[in-house]
Amino acid sequence: QVQLVESGGGLVQTGGSLRLSCAASGRAFCYYGVGWFRQAPGKEREFVAAITWSGGSTMYADSVKGRFSISRGNVKNTVYLQMNSLKVEDTARYYCACAARLDILESEYAAWGQGTQVTVSS
Repeated sequence: QVQLVESGGGLVQTGGSLRLSCAASGRAFCYYGVGWFRQAPGKEREFVAAITWSGGSTMYADSVKGRFSISRGNVKNTVYLQMNSLKVEDTARYYCACAARLDILESEYAAWGQGTQVTVSS
C-alpha cells in the first residue's frame, strides 16, 4: 500500500518561493502519476497540479499556471511542486495523492498524504 508524505511547507512572504516534496514512505509508489491539491480554511479542497510518470505530462489549475511547476524526481518515488511568485491566496494546506489519470476531480486520486502547510504573508 502506498503511503505518501508531503514536506517543504512553511511561512513565506508575498512574491517568495517554496518547493514542496511528495515522497513514498515505503517501497511502493503511485503507478500512473501524482497530483497536488490544496485546502484553505473554510474552503473545499481544490486541484493544483498533476504529472504522469510516463512522458511527464502535466496539468495545472488556471490559478497557478506560470507560477507553479510540478516535476518528477530522478528516482520514481518523489514528486516536487515548485511554487514561485506566491500570493496570499496560495495560503493553504497542500496534499499530494496518487493519480488514476490527469484530472481535477478528487475522485481520480487516492492514497492521500497528511499535507503540509503553506502560509504566505503580505
